[in-house]
Amino acid sequence: MSLTAPAPRHRRRHTRTAALLLPLALWLAGCARESETEEAVTHGGATPVEAVTLLTGHLRSNDLAAFAHDAVTPDLVPRLDQAWREGRTRWPISELPLSAQLPAFLQALSAPQAEHALMQSFNRQFAGASRELHSAAIALGAFAIQYLEQSGDFSEDERAHYTQLVAAASDWAGSAPLADGDLARETVVALVAAAREGAIDSDATLGAAGMQDGLARLGPLMRAGKQSLAAYGLDLDQTFDSVEATLESQSGDVARVRMRYLLAGRPVDAVINVERHGGRWFISDFLRHAREAAGPLAAASSIP
Repeated sequence: MSLTAPAPRHRRRHTRTAALLLPLALWLAGCARESETEEAVTHGGATPVEAVTLLTGHLRSNDLAAFAHDAVTPDLVPRLDQAWREGRTRWPISELPLSAQLPAFLQALSAPQAEHALMQSFNRQFAGASRELHSAAIALGAFAIQYLEQSGDFSEDERAHYTQLVAAASDWAGSAPLADGDLARETVVALVAAAREGAIDSDATLGAAGMQDGLARLGPLMRAGKQSLAAYGLDLDQTFDSVEATLESQSGDVARVRMRYLLAGRPVDAVINVERHGGRWFISDFLRHAREAAGPLAAASSIP
């Protein structure tokens, strides 16, 4: 792949996905609050800083439906839901780890005798291969950083932020117990149970549920995934709890928020653009991605 030309969006999402959920991407991908009954009055944050901390809190509580609600302006919600039902997007999953692998991941976790099949695949490909997995993790991290530095498909803020994130994740994966059979078995059992709890067995089922209900039903899987990563030494809840956001600058309806946090014990320092619409504040990059995912305004229509 050329590192000098912009890459398709699905490849960009895969790069940041694989870097953060490396142990699952290395072998599971190799194997094949409550839902809201009424839309809240407000979206976004009351202040620039709250635009950042609000979404962080939703990720901390595994509430992807609330994340989708507060990341976008109200006019985008029906357009995103239509695009979701039509299979044109899975935003905001595309903003989170494991997005590119999600369809195959759901299918593998929901297959008959999934635990047995996944463990067979792990034992065949990865059991006892600590050195190989660590080498692959380090190489993937180096490639991802190079790609981020040279690709034109990121904002400058995203580039600076994700480069730090990938470096921290790569350092962690380079020494994590990726080939541990007991941890693999615990991970598989937990993820299969979570997939069954959410009753989402395929991308088609996810689309048919609609954006808000589909995201709510992915909550158990996100919770189990974070708990499994913590067992490997990557505690994402601890990362979310460590976030400190401060106002860097503001001019009218645009502002910059500085966000500091720890990922696997490594400090990350990023500056986030936010913007005001209808008196509420939103993270600019998330809003841009959501607009792209929703498609042209003329394509939107009411959902029965």
